[in-house]
Amino acid sequence: MNIYILIIYCLLALGTTHAQNKKIDSLNRLINTAATDTARINLIVKKIDLLSYINLDSGINLSKQTLVTAQKINYYRGEVDLRQKLASNYCFKGAYGPAAEHLNFLAHFIKPTKDSSDFAQLYGNMGMMYGMQSRYDSSIYLFDKAIGILERSGNKSDLPSYYSNIAIAFQQQSNFPRALSYQQKALHLAELNKDEVNQSYTLMNIGNTYEGLRDSARAEAHFLKAIALAKKKSLKNVELYGYSNLASLYTKQNKWKLVLEFATKAADLGGSMGDQGIQAASMSKAATALAYINKPAEAEALAKRAIVIADSSAQPLNIYQAYSTMGSILKIKGSYAAAIPFYEKGFLSLKGSDILSEDNGSIYNELSECYEKTGNYIKALQNYKIGTQITDSTRSKDNIQKATELTMNYEFEKKEQVQQAEQKAKDEVSVARQLALIIGMALTFVLAVTAFIGFKNKQRANALLKHQKKEIEQTLTLLKSTQAQLVQSEKMASLGELTAGIAHEIQNPLNFVNNFSDINKDLLLELKEEFVKGNVNEVTAIADNVISNEEKINHHGKRADAIVKGMLQHSRSSSGQKESTDINALCDEYLRLSYHGLRAKDKAFNAIIKTDFDERINKINIISQDIGRVLLNLINNAFYATAEKKKKSGNENYEPTVTLSTRQTRSLSGGQGVEIRVTDNGAGVSPAIVDKIFQPFFTTKPTGQGTGLGLSLSYDIVKAHGGEIKVESKEGEGTSFIIQLPIV
Repeated sequence: MNIYILIIYCLLALGTTHAQNKKIDSLNRLINTAATDTARINLIVKKIDLLSYINLDSGINLSKQTLVTAQKINYYRGEVDLRQKLASNYCFKGAYGPAAEHLNFLAHFIKPTKDSSDFAQLYGNMGMMYGMQSRYDSSIYLFDKAIGILERSGNKSDLPSYYSNIAIAFQQQSNFPRALSYQQKALHLAELNKDEVNQSYTLMNIGNTYEGLRDSARAEAHFLKAIALAKKKSLKNVELYGYSNLASLYTKQNKWKLVLEFATKAADLGGSMGDQGIQAASMSKAATALAYINKPAEAEALAKRAIVIADSSAQPLNIYQAYSTMGSILKIKGSYAAAIPFYEKGFLSLKGSDILSEDNGSIYNELSECYEKTGNYIKALQNYKIGTQITDSTRSKDNIQKATELTMNYEFEKKEQVQQAEQKAKDEVSVARQLALIIGMALTFVLAVTAFIGFKNKQRANALLKHQKKEIEQTLTLLKSTQAQLVQSEKMASLGELTAGIAHEIQNPLNFVNNFSDINKDLLLELKEEFVKGNVNEVTAIADNVISNEEKINHHGKRADAIVKGMLQHSRSSSGQKESTDINALCDEYLRLSYHGLRAKDKAFNAIIKTDFDERINKINIISQDIGRVLLNLINNAFYATAEKKKKSGNENYEPTVTLSTRQTRSLSGGQGVEIRVTDNGAGVSPAIVDKIFQPFFTTKPTGQGTGLGLSLSYDIVKAHGGEIKVESKEGEGTSFIIQLPIV
């Protein structure tokens, strides 16, 4: 099974410092001699910062004790800082209930200030809590609010940790370009501030991103550099995650002794720090390594311990990993029936999270095999289908290609039969004529007989030709029917590609609807409490919040509705009726859907997308479903060309780029038109085949990856609209497809 790379969130605490025993001793002396209670609490807050890097339980216990004192003397600043640190440490502990209680209290307790730094920290802690629960859309939303506050206030000392943490959410959604962008910002600021603590955190997360991009060499280099800084600054938590991530990296390389070494280090350090999530994850990795070095009994015992600790952490990824690891170990032993409940519990732990991973496919296949071995073939088939859907997205295109090849072979064989029949008929007529001529020269009677024989032979030849003509007409009818089926299959293939993009598009508004609904539930419960107390102002304020959230729910619901309607419109058979359409909006929609569809099939795929839309263009009359299919086909081809060049060139500096532009044009006759241009910087098209690319069944893609129908159908659709489609290409530099449509 594949082991997930673990992420590391930077502690969102003001005045973050590294943990050193000498500093703690120095703070203890200052705390004992503090002149006032408030001064003592401020020093304890700094001490809690240091303890949080060494032992979470120690930091939590000291925070709870000091909070009681701060409440007794009504020290506002102390209570805010202590609750922020409790929320943060509870999150790392995996205790999300107590963390949420402190965050909800602070949301109503914090007083508005000019720089709003307390609110920035509150949003950051909330974003971290949602991220650790795999609710990444909510995490991004909250971190973005925190970053906005800090950027507006010019607070560069705290920004690196927020940049690094929002990058984690993008990274877990496989949006690696956005993740790297924020991580580079974080590293740059940390270096400017000479902040080696945040440098260590950020280097660790950059290593995770490179691991997601399958760049193992860079990932390993960043992990080792982060560990070196962590040891220098005594950052036990960064050192812990470094060991864990190296164990995951070596797992993918099947270096099981190194996996066992670093996973054991991570598990021991996680246990001493009270970090149950990382402890359980590291034990799971070590158990997997033991299984592969033929120590099944030790592997099973360690996996059981990992499950107990993972359940206590309440972190979905760690729970999933622990249970699925036990399932894999039992499967290796041949204990198929015993393995099934562990696989099922692992998948159940991911229910309701934002995690979308292609790695789950192999685990579903393992579960399918266990059901098959135990005789439950229905369950085996169900899980095999799920695994196959995750890992296989080219089967439909392979089937279309095979059908096309069969049809072409059938047509060729029939043509050969017709030619042979015609030649045979000609030969028979020629023989008959020669025979008649020879006999005629000899005897008149023989001439009459020969003429009669020749006439009969001609009749047979004509009958044979009529029969062959009938067969040819039947073959032509069959070919037309097959071609119509292939065209429909191509359309369904494009709909399948759109479905992946639309699923990604619709997930975002639905997450917002769910999150704001949960918030409203809590607000309404609080409203009831305040109503009973008679706090009219609080009731009004809460009601305003509920109304605001309902407006957001309505807004995102309409977003989802619009996406669904767009999908239904695309999937509906074209009515042939033209309608007024915003061509810029249509281009933008299919560009996004194409990109998300390809990303859903290949998480490693990335490209730079550029748009240049002419705002002067008014709505034009087109059949939007048909033009949408043309755009989808051209954009998919552009992304394919850049991806292939990236794979074959091996040039790390090459950046795949696809540009979509529109502009208003004017013909020589004075009529207005629209030009749509799809440009890529791929390998280009050879001049020898440029003239063939619009021919039916012609494709430059390998067998199984292209049908040769896409560009042919696009050509027919554009011509039916009274327009033209052209191609411009330079081999080795890129290709542009230009669509010209009249404005009617």
